[in-house]
Amino acid sequence: MKLKLPLKNPEPNFEEFKNVLKGEKKAEKVHFAELLMDYEVKRYITERYLEEKWIEYSEATKEKYIKQEINFWYKLRYDYVRIAGGVVFQGKERKTKDTAILSKGERGWVEEGIGMITNWSDFENYPWQKKEEIDYSIYEIASKNLPDGMKMVVCPSSGVFEISSETLLGFENMSYLMTDNFPLVEAVFNRVGEIIYEFYKNVVDIDNVEGFFQGDDLGFKTSTFLSPEHLRKLVIPWHKKYAEIAHQKEKMYWFHCCGNISNVIDDFINDVKIDAFHSFQDEIIPVWEFKEKYGDKIAVLGGVDVDKLSSYDEKNLRKYVKEILNKCMPYRYALGSGNSIANYIPIENYLIMLDEGMKYTKF
Repeated sequence: MKLKLPLKNPEPNFEEFKNVLKGEKKAEKVHFAELLMDYEVKRYITERYLEEKWIEYSEATKEKYIKQEINFWYKLRYDYVRIAGGVVFQGKERKTKDTAILSKGERGWVEEGIGMITNWSDFENYPWQKKEEIDYSIYEIASKNLPDGMKMVVCPSSGVFEISSETLLGFENMSYLMTDNFPLVEAVFNRVGEIIYEFYKNVVDIDNVEGFFQGDDLGFKTSTFLSPEHLRKLVIPWHKKYAEIAHQKEKMYWFHCCGNISNVIDDFINDVKIDAFHSFQDEIIPVWEFKEKYGDKIAVLGGVDVDKLSSYDEKNLRKYVKEILNKCMPYRYALGSGNSIANYIPIENYLIMLDEGMKYTKF
């Protein structure tokens, strides 16, 4: 393994990164982008490679923990740190044993059957978070502790669709209600959308917030979960509102979405006006094909297929990452995983991906 951590002189430059993503300049180096990295990954790299003591989060250690988070992204040469949280939706969760390389002990997944809301009474009695209860302290702390040149991209929680369909309604329950009580479904989506909107309306004015990186997984391998018509009624208008908040302040709106959303991607590009798109699987559409098709309109983030990132040996992984760079650089592209750095991805493979980006010279 050739990549040595911590890196010397990371020199983040978000302004330059932003100009590369907007297509206003040619990249002079490979910039990196990730939606998130599992807690276990950050802890392992911090202790093993950065040789620093890991700080667990608590109210008493909040500032130190956020400084640690910034330090992690900084020393791995990202131009930004993604800070998320503050908006809370109470829901159900199932758990099972986590068998990943860096195990969590237990792995949770969302309720697919019946969620917290099945009728109007549940809706009225649900503990909806009030706008004055949204916690912005982590963003304020992060803002005061960023290295020169580094900025924040932010996200309050999962997206409108994910929270509404999985956390609150339950996907199966929502599917029946789409026919039996559509006004209730619409009310849930709108209440979730309004709470997230309130967050963005306030967080955008915190110093050093330079973009929103909102996730909302709308599809599976062959299609979207809901019809385009329902997405245009329930989901897409909210993303448009969030993007408008960002753009009014000359910030960026990056959108992460898993699954095949080819039937609505034009809505997100032309109506929502996303600045960048993230989340790619080669069996749906390889990142270079997406870049060739849409790269003149929006930036492209990541694209190293997680299955390959998890399973390839060093030789094949380096070849694969280099091919992506050759096809996607030097305009409107940042290197990263197709989804996230999960705790089942070998740490060495993640670092190999970064190493290929740092060695790349074909500009």
